[in-house]
Amino acid sequence: MAVVRLIPRKENTDVKATLFPIVFAFAAVANAQPAANPTISETKQMYTMLKNNLVRMAEKMPAEDYGFKPVPEIRSFGETIAHVADSQTRTCAQVLGEQKTADAASKKTKDELVAAFKASFEVCDAAWESLTPANAAEIPQGGRRSRLGTLVYNLGHEDEEYGYLAVYLRLKNIVPPSSDRSAPMGKK
Repeated sequence: MAVVRLIPRKENTDVKATLFPIVFAFAAVANAQPAANPTISETKQMYTMLKNNLVRMAEKMPAEDYGFKPVPEIRSFGETIAHVADSQTRTCAQVLGEQKTADAASKKTKDELVAAFKASFEVCDAAWESLTPANAAEIPQGGRRSRLGTLVYNLGHEDEEYGYLAVYLRLKNIVPPSSDRSAPMGKK
């Protein structure tokens, strides 16, 4: 069996001086805190970007257009904001092991709806902050999906509703936040 030398041997090389940095580096890596789970952190980045765009969207629509419906058979802009707020309040609270009664649908003015919308994101922010690699696969009490799966499901719902609401803004000649190049994407 052949032995391969990784460090060429020189006549006056101090082995301890050569190996010490390598051993120290391995020890530092072994004792380091585990790296954040990229699946969780990358998905949370997507949530944050979508959250910022949704809040900016709710703020951009003029108060007088919160009752706007492209056709009579669908929700108004304000009703859709309330729907997202109520849905995600319940969904994100479940991840936290809580049951929250959502009441955004009872709000009528833009100011009330935007406040309820932002409050629903506070619940989701807490749910995302509570997520760890150790608990991401746990199914919360009364749930059908893992904690991470529940938050991803909510993210999909938010994204779907953002797509609908973008049409409402376009019909009012307002550029949706994700297309608005006058502000950095995903930022307030």
